[in-house]
Amino acid sequence: MVTIQDIAEKLNISKGTVSKALNGAPDVSENLRKSILETAVEMGYSRTKHKRDAKRLCVFIENMSCREPNDFGYDIIVGFRKMAEPSGYVVEVVPLDAKMQKQTPYDEYMLQHNYAGALLLGLSLSDLWLRQLQTAHTPAVLLDNYIRANPYTCYMGVDNAEGMDLAVAHLRSLGHRRIGYLSGGLGSYVNQSRYTAFFHALRKNDLPDDPHLAGSDYFFSECLQKHLPALLQQKVTAIICSHDLLAHTVMLHCLERGIRIPQDLSIIGFDDLPLCAYTIPPMTTIRQDRTQLGKSGFYALSSLMDGVSISTLLLHAQLTVRQSTAAPGETTQK
Repeated sequence: MVTIQDIAEKLNISKGTVSKALNGAPDVSENLRKSILETAVEMGYSRTKHKRDAKRLCVFIENMSCREPNDFGYDIIVGFRKMAEPSGYVVEVVPLDAKMQKQTPYDEYMLQHNYAGALLLGLSLSDLWLRQLQTAHTPAVLLDNYIRANPYTCYMGVDNAEGMDLAVAHLRSLGHRRIGYLSGGLGSYVNQSRYTAFFHALRKNDLPDDPHLAGSDYFFSECLQKHLPALLQQKVTAIICSHDLLAHTVMLHCLERGIRIPQDLSIIGFDDLPLCAYTIPPMTTIRQDRTQLGKSGFYALSSLMDGVSISTLLLHAQLTVRQSTAAPGETTQK
């Protein structure tokens, strides 16, 4: 276990100077502080290994809303805090962006701000920190992102394969035999995972799995103007969407075109956002219990900080059936 004394000897400075630098004392120059932080990271020093310094946790959030109760990230953070704060931890929520990641590497940021571990929400595959986490030494739990072969990281989320199986099996039980899929851009691990799971579920249910039955794009407009018409031309009677907001947009667009939901086209979302109960008609979706995700995030992070190397923690998916799915009728196209 690397100590402050080891860092001091490496840099030929006093132990007190190292301690002050790691704890943000104002009488240490920025150049020296940066040198100490970089050396500490290189040597594998971690707050987690020094329990008396390890009572602060961070939730980093990017590409996700969390301020209001209807926001996807809100309940996750609430669940995380419900577990962390009674255990004596202070939890801070920090917005994350590309500029911040470029300015300070992950491990250095965690040392600099005295965080023992982090929950990271909403990262994309292009994020710099996601690459740095492959070799990071500060425990990190990532929602819907998987880091291979690093015992300090854990992938946490809902079982996307199970969720997609539930959605496809539900539609098949209603009599649908030609099912399409619309997805956001495949620049995130979760969208890639659900995309792959969709085709696996089709094969599992002995349904056609033509690659043209799926379309993806970062922009909703492309999904509506390009991919949705292509699916309708292929006579699909149901469409599964990678998340609820896309599903809701598709429902509205179909209704504008005179395509009745669910008489002409069944729609299923993914996540069960609060809006799903109030769409017209109310949306069938795959539910993620976001409060439980937050609680699981702390459980996984606490395990990592205690030296238990959890690779993956997945919650069961749940099918919530409402009025946007029904037995197939004759698809109306206008």
